Amino acid sequence: MDQVSACVEGARGLRGDRPYRAAALVSRPMEGPFPRDFFRNDVSHGLRAIARLSRSEPRRNAAVLVRETQGRLPADRLRGLPRGAAVRPESIANVARPGRGLGCKPDKGPSVDSGTTLQHHDLSDVGCRRANNQDSWCVHPPVSSQQYRQRGWLLMVADGMGAHAAGELASGIAVREVPTQYQRMAGRSPPLALRESFKRVNAEIYARGEAEPQYHGMGTTCTALAILPRGAVVAHIGDSRCYRIRKDVIDQLTFDHSLVWELELSSQVSREDAAAAPRNIITRSMGPHADVKVDVEGPHPIEEGDVFVLCSDGLTGQVSDEEIGLVAGQLSAREATELLVGLTLCRGAPDNVTVVVARAGRGEVSSVSPGDPPWQVSEAPAETVVRESVPWKPLAVALMSFFLSLVLFGLSDPWAAEPELRQRLLQIAGTACGLAAVIAMLVAFLGRMGGASLSVRVLKPDGRLGKGPYRTYNCTPTPALVEGIAASLEEAIDRVAPEQRPALRTSLDCGRRDAADGHYREALGALADGFAGYRAALDEARRSGSDDQTT
Repeated sequence: MDQVSACVEGARGLRGDRPYRAAALVSRPMEGPFPRDFFRNDVSHGLRAIARLSRSEPRRNAAVLVRETQGRLPADRLRGLPRGAAVRPESIANVARPGRGLGCKPDKGPSVDSGTTLQHHDLSDVGCRRANNQDSWCVHPPVSSQQYRQRGWLLMVADGMGAHAAGELASGIAVREVPTQYQRMAGRSPPLALRESFKRVNAEIYARGEAEPQYHGMGTTCTALAILPRGAVVAHIGDSRCYRIRKDVIDQLTFDHSLVWELELSSQVSREDAAAAPRNIITRSMGPHADVKVDVEGPHPIEEGDVFVLCSDGLTGQVSDEEIGLVAGQLSAREATELLVGLTLCRGAPDNVTVVVARAGRGEVSSVSPGDPPWQVSEAPAETVVRESVPWKPLAVALMSFFLSLVLFGLSDPWAAEPELRQRLLQIAGTACGLAAVIAMLVAFLGRMGGASLSVRVLKPDGRLGKGPYRTYNCTPTPALVEGIAASLEEAIDRVAPEQRPALRTSLDCGRRDAADGHYREALGALADGFAGYRAALDEARRSGSDDQTT
């Protein structure tokens, strides 16, 4: 930890005009070799100060590496470097990569289509008014390159509905069984496998509700994202959402199966009038009925740096689309989930809230070539299985035409020296019937060979299912957008214990100063520390209240 102390001291020395006070510990699990309690407010603020000061200089301080690698740089990578040592920018990747030193030629990194560079994090909270969490979620990484090519990554969020524990049971069945069914359908294309998996799990939840009265009518929303070499495929039921953030634009890839959105789609009312309708009424869910329609969208192309967000309506009911795009686009996956869930809690969180954030790297960039095989996106209908083996109708037409042709030619006299008009007409009619017989035979043959294949829908390599994105918003960082997030943290500070307020106040002040300087990424990182501290304080208050009730 000597190097860490050096970083903090360096930050305080460089920013003597704005010292960073030591704050209370905000502990949260981190990836990499640093201990869980490394990212305290004083340390993180100090490193952000170094990053800000170093941005404008051609050669940067070695301590900046800690911040730029999001805490994943081992401390021993800085040993041997004097404090304040300058590091060339092009050498940063070499230092951060295990087994390589300064000055080494950088390797090429993971290849496209490897599926090994996705950074993801998930977080869920019961909220402020619910007794139990009915949300369920999962992230299933591919175990091999072959599985990535066939099935890819699978991320899911489900929001259960039902009295008592029914909603929790329904969402749990969805996130457990959909991935299982999806992996088992190795012979089907990813879009078809997702659709059939949703349908089978819907039937299972429905059967469970019909068999046990206490679970009657239970249901769940379900949104699944498959990240594949061809792009992102989304399967969806309900009003949970899937977003894609690319640069400063956020796209909603799913259609809300809610009363509000259905009214807007009908064009019978304006968007403003539809917004006045109850937001908690959904028009489609998994479980209440024996059969359900599944929306399948994509594949949407993936570029390096694209961020995908899956969330329940507990988030979207309290946080705007622009705020979601700003936070997820600027921060790491871990920081983004902490800020989004903490922001929801600060704004009241009347429902359970669940967020899954995934950032695509070079290994997830989509690549499609015209030679790729098409995807089958529908099952063959039942009538093609029981189709008659012999096409009797075309054969009957061919037989009758051939018979008439023989009769007509028999009535004519082709050897007459000067054929009469009647004989010419008979010859013409006979020739026409012969041609009709040949055409009927060709129809029978082609129908026999290709009739079944024509009843199955396929998706070409450059094709796309669905009509998404359904909504697009600009999420460019602005002072007003960051201030709206900061104001929510400020309002929540008075709700925590007095001894916990200084840490939150420090994060708030630092975030506002960074935003005023135009350093929005650092500002959001500071606010993320504050929201994580608020959530930790809220969890402590919940445990204390539970202990008091027990005693």
